[in-house]
Order: sequence, then structure tokens, then C-alpha cells
Amino acid sequence: MEAESRVPGPPPLSGSPAGSEGGATAAAPRPSAPGAARAPPPPAAPEELAFDDDEEDLEVFSKDTSLTEANSFSPLIPTSPSSMINQYKFEDEPELRDLLISVDDPESHITAIETFVTYRVVTETSRGEFDSSEYEVRRRYQDFLWLKSRLEEAHPTLIIPPLPEKFIMKGMVERFSDEFIETRRKALHKFLNRIAEHPTLTFNEDFKIFLTAQAWELSSHKKQGPGLFSRMGQTVRAVASSVRGGGVKNRPHMFTDINDYMETFNQKINLIDRISQRIYKEERGYYCEMKEYGPIHTLWCASEEDLVDSLKGVASCIDKCCKATENRMAGLSENLLPVLHEYVLYSEILTGVLKRRDQIQAELDSKVDALSNKKAEKDLLTEEIGNLEDRVECANNALKADWDRWKQNMQHDMKTAFLNVTENNIHYYEQCLATWESFLTSQTVDLHLGEDSEDKP
Repeated sequence: MEAESRVPGPPPLSGSPAGSEGGATAAAPRPSAPGAARAPPPPAAPEELAFDDDEEDLEVFSKDTSLTEANSFSPLIPTSPSSMINQYKFEDEPELRDLLISVDDPESHITAIETFVTYRVVTETSRGEFDSSEYEVRRRYQDFLWLKSRLEEAHPTLIIPPLPEKFIMKGMVERFSDEFIETRRKALHKFLNRIAEHPTLTFNEDFKIFLTAQAWELSSHKKQGPGLFSRMGQTVRAVASSVRGGGVKNRPHMFTDINDYMETFNQKINLIDRISQRIYKEERGYYCEMKEYGPIHTLWCASEEDLVDSLKGVASCIDKCCKATENRMAGLSENLLPVLHEYVLYSEILTGVLKRRDQIQAELDSKVDALSNKKAEKDLLTEEIGNLEDRVECANNALKADWDRWKQNMQHDMKTAFLNVTENNIHYYEQCLATWESFLTSQTVDLHLGEDSEDKP
């Protein structure tokens, strides 16, 4: 069954003090749930992402950028792309998991009202809270959206994995094309498995219902969720809080550092995403021109009898290079572009999580200010402040633990994606070079044989 392995954490980011990561001490215990109230660890020196306004497009990460120096390999191990990837695969052997999920078998549905696609979700589990060890249900994209919104409502300060956008951007792919459906299927599969690997989200009741309930049961459960006016009230309070406070007075330094990190990360990842899309577009143009270029030499043979073998050899070389280019494009579209775009979406999610944490902090600050100005309602405000302090501490602990997990996953995903691209590029250029060297060698041998035959009496 297709399933993602749990990602072990890499060493701290370069530039962080020893034993620290993202301003949080590495040895500090992480809460198993957002409700766990623990004393926050002492602040450490913040990480920095170097960002130069005058840098070139392709020089996206500077040398002291923490993303490029997230991990270091042992000097005793060869540092070729293949050996580095093999080292990562060796370190990332899948752990024993009690919840395995796969998303497959897309199926189109056409009704008088709409056209949509459903996906089969197969779950295998050994957990005692499940009534069976295996489930098979069909879900459409709207069901995944519902699950994501419920997770955000239940865990506002945890980092919920992103879903692929509902509509294709820039009109590059047809909405119901096989390519689009397969790309979405992979993204939905990753979404569910990231939730399954999360220490808190994996035990969410709505997640369990999503995996096990039949269509009519899920539809009934959706109607029991918060109503429209409740959701509108939450939105209005969030907007009012942001307008009223403008800024959080007592935000811990760690979250200020995370906010600064994410601002720079958002700029960097969006830039890399745009450059990668441009490279892929140019590669596709090169591939299309090469497909037309090869047959021209074959047609040329009809008018050049003395060059038939040479022209056919050139056409064959171009055809082989064309196939190598196609494989290279497939590597970009499967290994790099989806990872980059996922973290573009992650940057937006993290910005929202930080805002929700700040909202709780702002509410606490306003109560503290009110307590200093109002003596009559002192007891009531004191109780409210105590409750808000607990909420802020729970939010801080939950976000700290999720921040560390997210950074570890991000470092692993980025390094794996770029190493895969590097290995594919090396293989591509070696293949093309070998093709042309073989052709030139054969032409040189034929030329010498022709000269020798002319010298004979």
C-alpha cells in the first residue's frame, strides 16, 4: 500500500545555537496535545534567513541561508548526488505505523447539476478506537475541504497541511484531464498521510469519521457542525481584534522570530516556485522544438546520398536526447514542482496560524489593560485573565511543537527534492553526452577507413 513514512528530524538549522532550533531548546519536552500546559523554554538566539534585494533570480538562497545548510553529511561518506540520496533513504526507513491511508481510483461523476470526481480512500489500522481494521470509502474534493476546516476549528494554533487549490491556475491544465486528476490525487494522498503522522491531528474525531463513515453518514455529520452565523461570528471577532490591537504588545520573542522567518521564507519560496515554473516552461518549449528538429535530418537524406548515414545518425542522436529531455521534465513535474508549491501554500497557512495565536494574545492583553483601569470588576477580570493565560500557554506550546515538526519536514522535503533534481540532471547530461560521443566516434572511424581505402593502389 502506498503510504508516506514518518520523517525523522534533521539536525538544527545552520546559524542556530547548539542545541536550539527556531528559538526553542531542542531538549525541551513537547506537549502531546495542544491542551498540555507546560512552561515555555527560555528564548534562544533567532535564526536568520539572509535576503538580498539585489540578488539575481537564480541566486535564491544566500550562502548563510538556513534552508541551504539545514544538514551536513559526514565527510566519510561520498557526496555525489546518488550517495547523498541513498544516505537519506537509509536514514528514513519507515517506522511501524498503526494507521496507513491511500488515495486512489479516481472516478468521474456527471449529474444534471454538476460534474465532479471522487477518490477511493482505503485505511488500514490496528488502533483500538476503530471498529474494524480496514475501511474503504469514496470522497470528493469538498469532503477534504470540510475535513481541513474542521481541523482548523478544533486546532487553531496547529499547522494543518495544505490542500491543492480547487481550480487550476494560469489555465495550464484542463480541470478534468487525467494529468490534473492524478496531480490532485497525489496531493490528497499526501494531505491525509500528513494528518495521520501528526501526533495530535491523527486522533481528531472528525478525521476518524472522514476515514470510516459512508457517504450518507458523513453528510449527516457535516450538518451537525457549527452554523453559518457561528462561523461569521468567529470571523468578525478575528477582524475586530486585528483592527483594535494593530499589534501584539507582549508577544514572546520566539514568535516574533518565527514571524520574521516566515516573511522571508514566503518571499524565497515564491521566488523559487516562479523560477521553477519558468524553467519547466522553457524545457517544454525546447522539447517541442527538438521533436521537430530530428525528423528534418531524416527528410534531408533524400537529397544528400553521400550523407545518408551521417544524417540518420544525427537524427537518431536527437531522438535519444529528446527522450532524455522528456524524462527530465517528468522528474521536474513529479519531484520538484509539487514540493515547492506545497510549501508556498504552507507559508500562507503558517501566517494564518501566527495570526490566530496573536489574536489570543491580544485578547489577553486587552483584559490586563481593562483590569488596571477597572477596580469594580476586578474579581471577574482576574478569572478571565487566568483562563486567557492558560489559552495563550496552550497555544504557545502547541505551535512550538508544530513549528519544530514543520521545519524538520520542510528541510527533509526540500533537500530530497533538490537532490532528486540534481541526480536527474546529471543523468540527463551524461546520457546526452554519451549519445553524441558515440556518434562522433563512429564518424571518425568511418572517416579513417575511407581515407585508408583511398590511399590503396
